[in-house]
Amino acid sequence: MKIQFLVLITLITMIAACTNDKSNTEARIEDLISKMTLEEKIGQMNQLSGSGVSEKMKSQVKAGSVGTILNEIDPNVINELQRIAVEESRLGIPLIIARDVIHGYKTIFPIPLGQACSWNPEIIEQGARVAAKEATAVGIRWTFAPMIDIARDPRWGRIAESLGEDPHLTSVLGAAMVRGFQGDDLKNPTSLAACAKHFAGYGAAEAGKDYNTTWIPEPQLRDVYLPSFKAAVDAGAATFMCSFNDINGVPSSGNKHLNVDILRNEWGFDGVLVSDWASIEQMVAHGVCSNNKEAAELAANAGVDIDMMGFSYISHLVDAVKEGKVSEKQIDNAVRNILRLKMKLGLFDKPYTEIPKETINYNATSLEKARKAATESIVLLKNNQVLPIDKRYKTIAVIGPMSDATHDQLGTWAFDGEKERSITPLMAINQQFGETFNIVSEKGLVYSRDKNPKGVAKAVSAAQKADVILFFGGEESILSGEAHSRADIRLPGAQTELLNALRNTGKPIVTIIMSGRPNTIEKEVKLSDAVLLAFHGGTMAGPALADIIFGNAVPSGKLPVTIPRMVGQIPIYYAHKNTGRPAAELAFIDDIPVGAEQTSLGNTSYHLDAGNKPLFPFGFGLSYTEFSYSSIKLSSTNPEIKDTIVAECEVTNTGKYDGMEVVQLYIRDKVASLARPVRELKGFRKIHLKAGETQKVSFALSASQLGFWNLSNNYITEPGEFQVWISKDSQSGVPVSFWLK
Repeated sequence: MKIQFLVLITLITMIAACTNDKSNTEARIEDLISKMTLEEKIGQMNQLSGSGVSEKMKSQVKAGSVGTILNEIDPNVINELQRIAVEESRLGIPLIIARDVIHGYKTIFPIPLGQACSWNPEIIEQGARVAAKEATAVGIRWTFAPMIDIARDPRWGRIAESLGEDPHLTSVLGAAMVRGFQGDDLKNPTSLAACAKHFAGYGAAEAGKDYNTTWIPEPQLRDVYLPSFKAAVDAGAATFMCSFNDINGVPSSGNKHLNVDILRNEWGFDGVLVSDWASIEQMVAHGVCSNNKEAAELAANAGVDIDMMGFSYISHLVDAVKEGKVSEKQIDNAVRNILRLKMKLGLFDKPYTEIPKETINYNATSLEKARKAATESIVLLKNNQVLPIDKRYKTIAVIGPMSDATHDQLGTWAFDGEKERSITPLMAINQQFGETFNIVSEKGLVYSRDKNPKGVAKAVSAAQKADVILFFGGEESILSGEAHSRADIRLPGAQTELLNALRNTGKPIVTIIMSGRPNTIEKEVKLSDAVLLAFHGGTMAGPALADIIFGNAVPSGKLPVTIPRMVGQIPIYYAHKNTGRPAAELAFIDDIPVGAEQTSLGNTSYHLDAGNKPLFPFGFGLSYTEFSYSSIKLSSTNPEIKDTIVAECEVTNTGKYDGMEVVQLYIRDKVASLARPVRELKGFRKIHLKAGETQKVSFALSASQLGFWNLSNNYITEPGEFQVWISKDSQSGVPVSFWLK
């Protein structure tokens, strides 16, 4: 009893201390606001891109007309700007320095879409923590990540930055990234304030064209596009960023329904909301404002705290307040959020960066974590017993434009990565296996878009001397990312022609795709005996691929997106509705008799030239070993809405290798007041099983996981029949049913 009493007293003391800290912070904020001029308040809402310690920047900082700076990475410059802000400005308010640290600062991890293939929150969190430590060492305290837009169109260049097509997977992994960036306490000097972006619906851009318009009904918005952002709020994300797109005609930077009704009032978010780069003034181009002054007024009244490199606030908000178009109370609310973040980051108490005597970049621990992340991000799509490479093969030909692409393997949004530190597949294979195998190499094509056939003959000649071919294809990093959308997502250049020439040698081919998006690779898969999808794997992509190819590691990656057969299937994703005429009685275009009657084909929902299935489904990924699943057992088949039921099955490694398997839980609401998807992911576990080992895997399902948003904008769970799958991907497994009362 005495111990319990002491624990209780300690807990009460801690709660009281936290309450006092919060009260003191809010009191400091109010005191500062009371002393600020209107111009100084609006200065805090102005974000500028770094330009060194120029006279103009010095005068702006000293005058209090800038509150945050992005893209400044020299710690000496950062400290000097902080000195001016703290020691020479009237109120001594420190700056926040921001940077796009997306999937690494110096040690580059796989692109986020690649990391999502790991289905491993620990991998995601560790990668963000490494990035935070490296970035904060130079004075960066705010990153514009994670990007948690749901992306269901691989033409969209920014799918590379996403965590895939599914709300649940993105929610879990996005929250892990927030925790990794921010750590346990924002005041820790290694803490990097996270920014959940882009709020919201950016990934639904029409035609996969960046910045394009979106039309998203409210139930779909809440079921698909908002859950990951709510998860970020729950994980403590310090900041949010508006998206570029309009939603149903209202640009996000001026969208009061999103920014105030949902983010602030419904979810209780008290952090900073920042525009995207110049997105406030771009509301003029959208056609909802006639000039930048109107845009500034609309954004401020919609709760956007900071104008990133748009100059609309600093140029027009003083007049807007004086004219009564924007209240000073609204300005004060924005400034409160900004000052609160600066205090949470500890910048008022410790504004300067302690520059380390020795660099912490690329340390052994960070590189090992990057290698592990890249390894778990590799997805085995096909394997006709060619992999792993072993002593059956004496000579190995390494061919293809991505085999030694130091820059491109870093991927998009790797501003501070250094290609000189990249270890490519060719480097790693030579280093790790050059003494065991005879390695010959010819790129064949210099870069991914290369159409010049002059190198093909040399590549074929090298292949003819080998026992097995490793073909490294894909896309250069410049072909994905912001404003890098593609209408044709086949492998660019003459890669398919090169692969076809290699096929004609009769030698077994392992194709490795290193790309920023899912490509349409049906031809390449058919030409290959084995296929690995690695996306852009970062600094340690080479060692990770070498480990997988030669059997030092066993593939465990699973697809976080659906891979289409051809671009005409897009959008294609696993959680589609059934339609009134689900696909059946498929007749493909080349099988239709000449002169066939119009109604002779069954009249169901599919494409004549592609069928109804993707090339590879969401959640798919092979291994060097095999896993079998037992039948599902439910704790109840007639639960009430208040109950939580448990679904479980046994998973057995029936193969010869130890390995990891991602066990996936899906449900379907069979009959509802709104048509529901054919499957929805509701849980997953990544487990390690030794060869021959069996493990029981269980999932808890509550009523809140079974519901949806209806047309009245209410979240409801309806009684009726539900199906449950525990399976290895979104298209396999046998369901069981329960009836919710």
